[in-house]
Amino acid sequence: MSDEQNFEPRIEIAKLQEKIRTIKKEIGTVLIGQEKVVDLMIAALLSKGHILIEGVPGIAKTLAAKLLAGCTSSHFARIQFTPDLMPSDVLGTSVFNLKNSEFVFNKGPIFANLILIDEINRAPAKTQSALFEVMEEKQVTIDGQTYKMEQPFIVMATQNPIEHEGTYKLPEAQLDRFLFKIDAEYPTHEEEVAILERFNQNNLESALQKIKPVLSAQELTDLQQIAAHVHAEQKLLRYIARIIEETRQHNAFYLGGSPRAGLAILNGAKSWAAMQGKDFITPDDIKFIAQPALNHRLLLTAEKEMEGVKVGQILDRILEKIEVPR
Repeated sequence: MSDEQNFEPRIEIAKLQEKIRTIKKEIGTVLIGQEKVVDLMIAALLSKGHILIEGVPGIAKTLAAKLLAGCTSSHFARIQFTPDLMPSDVLGTSVFNLKNSEFVFNKGPIFANLILIDEINRAPAKTQSALFEVMEEKQVTIDGQTYKMEQPFIVMATQNPIEHEGTYKLPEAQLDRFLFKIDAEYPTHEEEVAILERFNQNNLESALQKIKPVLSAQELTDLQQIAAHVHAEQKLLRYIARIIEETRQHNAFYLGGSPRAGLAILNGAKSWAAMQGKDFITPDDIKFIAQPALNHRLLLTAEKEMEGVKVGQILDRILEKIEVPR
């Protein structure tokens, strides 16, 4: 292989890195802190994966999603989930046209490139199930007719873990369709002060209006292709498989990881490696991605739940136990 062929992937990765830096700089003009949330959201975007952001009210979950969408020129839509929301409010509905005596399909808000679903756990099971097909197969079937979604197509959803009144637990099958579940946390003291200083003089609405697209839909597709071609050695594929197997065999879990969970780690690790300027993944990339890729896919046994054990704690033990490939 020639030197030019060896160097070409590095040029592509450098282009990806530069675009990611531009996006993060643009988001940083409004959002203070939440660096890990933003990093994982971008990694999911590069992996063509859906994102579930969980955290208490007021810590910028929705804002982070809106800012990421604002940095791209892709078609953006926001859907506020409520207990009375119907599947047709999300997917669309067929309306009878009196002029030509035919039914015409009016597309719902899900027909966009980047969709923000706010408080996804507020809609009942019937509406949640409407998302199954579109999130996995990127298509909607209405009255026997299939409608394909335009690419890129990514769902970003938020939910509040502490409020239970008027909420519904997401089905496991739906949770499995999210590439990552990202836990948003309170800002540090310094970040809190910086937030107060920034918005002491400027209001949030004017700051949001200044956000400009720095990435076109085509550029996003190109970056996704670059991330997809990051190299993964056979021994690292076996390492991922070993992690998944351990979750299935561990006595703390009632439900372990599926093959889709393994693919989520692989694709997420590729995107994270590319964001770090590498055209190959390492065990550290896999370890970093394992938590957000698995923590919503694993179910603890009733006994462990009663003990107050967290999924992340068991995952940490599994990652410490498995020998890292050299």
